[in-house]
Amino acid sequence: MLVIRLLRVGKKNQPFFKIVVTDKKNPPRGGRFLETLGSLNPLTKERGFKQERIKYWLSVGAKPSPRVYNLLVDEKIIEGKKINVFKKPKTKFIASEARPPAGGGKFVSGAN
Repeated sequence: MLVIRLLRVGKKNQPFFKIVVTDKKNPPRGGRFLETLGSLNPLTKERGFKQERIKYWLSVGAKPSPRVYNLLVDEKIIEGKKINVFKKPKTKFIASEARPPAGGGKFVSGAN
C-alpha cells in the first residue's frame, strides 16, 4: 500500500521535512521512497507542494498520513475537514506507584 508521508531530513534542532510517496512497509526515517512531492520547513513556515503529482498519487490510491492530510486540507489540495492528530503522551516513572518486588520483599534461601 502506498502512503504519502513526511520524511525528516534536517539536522539536530533544525527540522526539515520532505513529503514523499513510499510503501507503508518502508521505515519512516531514511527509507526508500518513490517520489518527492514537496517540502516543509516548520521553523520558517515555508511549504512547497507539487499539486499535480499529489493529485495523481491520490488518484492512483496512495493514502496520506494524518499530518499530511491536514497539510493538504490547509493548502486546499484536498477538500474536507481536518483530522485530530494527538501527540503520544510521555510516561513518567513515579516512585510512589512502583510495585514491591515479587514474594513480598522477603529473601528466601534455597539451601536449608
